[in-house]
Order: sequence, then structure tokens, then C-alpha cells
Amino acid sequence: MARHVKLGRRLEGIGVVICAGPGGVGKTTTAAALALGLAREGRRVAVVTIDPARRLASSLGMGELDNEPRRVDEALLAKQGVRLRAGGELWAMMLDAKGTFDALISRLAPDAAARERVLGNRIYQEASSVVAGTQEFTAVAKLYELHREGRFDVIVLDTPPSRNALDFLDAPGRMLGFMEGRALQVFLAPGGLAARVVGRGTGLVLSMFSRFTGVDLLSDLSEFFGALAGMVDGFRERAHGVERLLHDPETAFLLVSTPEPEQVRETLYFAEQLAAAELRRAAVIVNRVHEEGLHGHSEAEVREILAAELGEPLAGRVAANLADFDVLASRDAASVARLREALSEPDPIIVPQLDHEVCDLASLERVAELLLA
Repeated sequence: MARHVKLGRRLEGIGVVICAGPGGVGKTTTAAALALGLAREGRRVAVVTIDPARRLASSLGMGELDNEPRRVDEALLAKQGVRLRAGGELWAMMLDAKGTFDALISRLAPDAAARERVLGNRIYQEASSVVAGTQEFTAVAKLYELHREGRFDVIVLDTPPSRNALDFLDAPGRMLGFMEGRALQVFLAPGGLAARVVGRGTGLVLSMFSRFTGVDLLSDLSEFFGALAGMVDGFRERAHGVERLLHDPETAFLLVSTPEPEQVRETLYFAEQLAAAELRRAAVIVNRVHEEGLHGHSEAEVREILAAELGEPLAGRVAANLADFDVLASRDAASVARLREALSEPDPIIVPQLDHEVCDLASLERVAELLLA
């Protein structure tokens, strides 16, 4: 299956690449391989993953990744035969959603005292764990932070499975809705709900709760919303900035799929959401495509061709095996054709089914060559 338009050409002028699609299609591997391929071309690239399996660190030969980009050692790259052009650098990080949220609070707090009041507040600690656990807003917030720093030529972002990735796309809007919503404004207004919610009966219950547990919920709530009031404008500005970044002409999405029918359906669904949100799709990548088979011959013809060299019993087994692969190859070709037609995508990037697991820099480089060559 030929690739007529190189992926590298489609990404010219792009500073943010977001790999999105269903779960289990190889987005993490695609993101890492693409980052490596771009670094080989002499670009300073950071790859960011939120994949909990931590496959990225092991495939890059790094024992651990954290919430700040770490450079992949050039000596380690050279040891596995990977050479970067002059100026090329590969950096990687694993998103720590809670840590990113805490760092965001630290940046937006008007002063050190306000920062400590929020970070040490029990309501915030519980709420931030729940919010950060969804990962979407913190992922795009970290992306926005890295982009603003200007340290990298390209940032490649791995994302959650597509249904969650829809939440990822809408995360800035939901944060804006919360910050600009009536519910929060009522809480923050002087004499608002925060003051009225504690009537005589509720106050008595909370007072008894505090006496027996030592936890003053009313005080924690009051302190939390009081400190948050000074950060609303900062959150609003950040959410608008993230929204602008996702729609920036230098930001592009790569839709990643495999030929399995369910994955194709989810990819088409996500493509609709991208189009509805007016976000740029640079390419469609189809991983693990079977291309081996009988190549137009019958099983009997292949068995006859191989018999002279392999002998009849072995030739028969090989021909039968190729016939099984031929079924998969036909199915995969039909899936690629469906994606091509439904998405008006004449040249999806095809990555064939490999005969080995992608688990180190050398195999990542092979995938990079398939993506960019």
C-alpha cells in the first residue's frame, strides 16, 4: 500500500502534534516514533504521554519519566544505532495530572500565602485529585505551558482513548463554563450561597462534626472559595489560551487507528467531532495492517510453487498459513478503503503489522521510518 504524500511534508510548519484515536491502536508508540523521527531530522522535539502503562519510558530506554521533559541521552541513542542530525534533540515526559494542577495553582495564585492556603486546603486536595484524575484539562494545560515556553520546535502529545479524548477536546470549554458559570459566581459573591448555605440546623450539624472529627468543613469551604476568588481571572485566561492553541494553524491532529472494524468506527466518530470543532486533521495513520498473503494466487498454486524448494508437507503448511493471512489482508484493505472514502483521505499513512514488539529505540526508529519515509 503506497504512501504518496509524506507525513513529514504534512507536518511542515506544525509546532504541536496531537495523536488521537481509540484505545489500543498504538497512539503511544506512534507519538514516540514520530517524535524520534522528527528529532532525527534535526528538530528539538518533546513527546508527552498520559498513558498509565508507562510504555513510553521503557521504549525510549529510560527507567522513569516524570512531569517535566527529560532529554533522551544521545549516547543511548547512538548505542542502538540511532543518529540525530545537528540540532536534533529528543525529550520525553509522563504527565502527572495532580502535579500539573498543583503547579497551575502555584502560577495563578496572587501571592505565596494564597498559594499555600489552596494547596493545603482539604477541599482542594480532594477536589483536585478528582479533577486531575480525568486528565483532560491538565493534559492540555501542560501542553499550553510547554508551548508558551518555546523550548521545543515540536511537541507531540499522546491522548486518552477517543471517547475520553472528546472530553479532552472540550476540556477548555468546560473549565470556562465552570469559571464563568452562575454556580461559582454565587459561591464567590459576598453574602452568596457560601454564606447562606449554613443555616442554623446545618451549622449545628457541622459544628458537631467538627467537634468530634477535628475537621472544620465550613472553614475549609470558606477558605477554599475565598482563595479561589483571586485566581478566577487567571484560570479564565488559561482556558482561553488553551482553546486558542487547539485551533492554532500550527496545531494538527493525527488520527490513529487499526483496521479492526470497531476501531475504524470509533476513528470515524472522532473524525466527525474534530470536524465539528473545526480542528485541523493532518493525516490518518493506520497501524498493524496485514499485507502478506497469497498475492492473487490460490492456495493450491502457492503450495505447488513452494513444493519444489520446501517439500510437499511444509509447502502445504506454509500455503495454508499464507491463506489465513490473506483473509486478514483482504479485511484490512477493505478497512483502509472505508477510512479513505469516509474521510476523503486519499493517502492514509500505512504502518504494516510488524513481526516484533516495539519495545526499544531501534524498533521505534523502524516505525519512525514507516511514518515519515
